Amino acid sequence: MSSLVTRVNIGCAHSQTREAEHRGQTAVAERDLDRSSPSVRFSRTCLKNVFSVLLIFVYLLLMAVAVFLVYQTITDFRDKLKHPVMSVSYKEVDVYEAPGIAIYPGKARLLSCDHHLYDHIPPLKSPGQPGKNQCVTQTMNYTDPFTNQTVKHALIVKGPCEVRKRELVFLQFHLNETEQDFSSIDYLLFASYKNFLASDNKNKFMQDCESSFSSWKFSGGFRTWVKMSLVKTTEEDGRQDVEFKQETSVVNYIDRRQATEKGDQLFFVVFEWKDPYIQEIQDIITANPWSMIALLCGVFLVLFKAADFAKLSVKWMIKIRKRHLKKRARELNHIS
Repeated sequence: MSSLVTRVNIGCAHSQTREAEHRGQTAVAERDLDRSSPSVRFSRTCLKNVFSVLLIFVYLLLMAVAVFLVYQTITDFRDKLKHPVMSVSYKEVDVYEAPGIAIYPGKARLLSCDHHLYDHIPPLKSPGQPGKNQCVTQTMNYTDPFTNQTVKHALIVKGPCEVRKRELVFLQFHLNETEQDFSSIDYLLFASYKNFLASDNKNKFMQDCESSFSSWKFSGGFRTWVKMSLVKTTEEDGRQDVEFKQETSVVNYIDRRQATEKGDQLFFVVFEWKDPYIQEIQDIITANPWSMIALLCGVFLVLFKAADFAKLSVKWMIKIRKRHLKKRARELNHIS
C-alpha cells in the first residue's frame, strides 16, 4: 500500500514538473513575442514618419512652385499692361465715303476733271486744251499752318466712292512758261469731303488737314496713277485717326502736239481706290484681370491646403513620437 502511494506521489510530481516546464516555455515565448512586437511597431512608425517627411517636402516644393507661378503671373500681367498688342483687322465695304483731294496747282491751270468707271480712260482728244469739268470742286485760300504768313491756294476735289465699280477721278492740268527745270504739283488727301463742306471754318479745317496728313507730288509730262487705301487707327483715349496709304505708278505721256505747243507742261493724275478693304488698327491689352484673379485664387487655395496638410502631418508625427517615448519609458520602468 505504501509503495502504491509512493508511485502516485512520484507521478504527480512528474506531472507538476511537466506543467511547470510548459508554463515556463510559454512565458519565455510570450516574453520573446513582447520583445519582437515593439520592434515591428517601431519599424512601421519609422516608415510612417519617413513617408510624412517626404510628403512635407513634396508639398513644400509645390508651395515654392506656386509662389513662383504667382510672381510670374503678376509680372506678365504688368508687362502686358505696359505693352499692348496691335490688332489689325480689315473691314470690307461696298462704297467708300468720298475723300477730299486738296491740290495746290500754283501757276498751273485745271483743264479737265472727270469720273470714269472700271479703269476705262478714253483717249485724249485735245490735250492741252480746256475740256469738261464733271467733278465737284471748290477753290479756297487759307493761311499756311506752319508759317502763319504764307497764303496757300488750294483746289478741293471730291474723290471717288464707288469702289466696286472701280471709280476713278482723272484730272488734267496745264502749266505755261515754267522757269523751273522740274515741275510738279503738290496734293494731299483727307478723309471726308462731306466734312469739309459741312465745316463752319474751312480755313481751320484745311490747316488741321495739312498738319495731320502727308503731302505728295505728281510730275509734269507723266500720267501718275494714285491707288489709295484707308487706315483707321483707334487711340488709347478712344479717338480715331484716319490716314491714307497710296501706291503710285508713273507712265510716260507721249506728247503728239506740235513743236510750238510742247513748251507748255501738261500734268495728268488719276485717283482710284486700291481695294474695298479698310484697315483698322487698335491697341489691345491681352492681359485679362479675371483670368489672373482665378489663377491666383487657385494658387492660394493650393498653398492653403499644402500648409494645412503640413501642419496636420507635423502634429501627427509629434503625437506618434510622444506615444513612442511614453511606451519606452514604461518598458524601462517595468524592467527596473
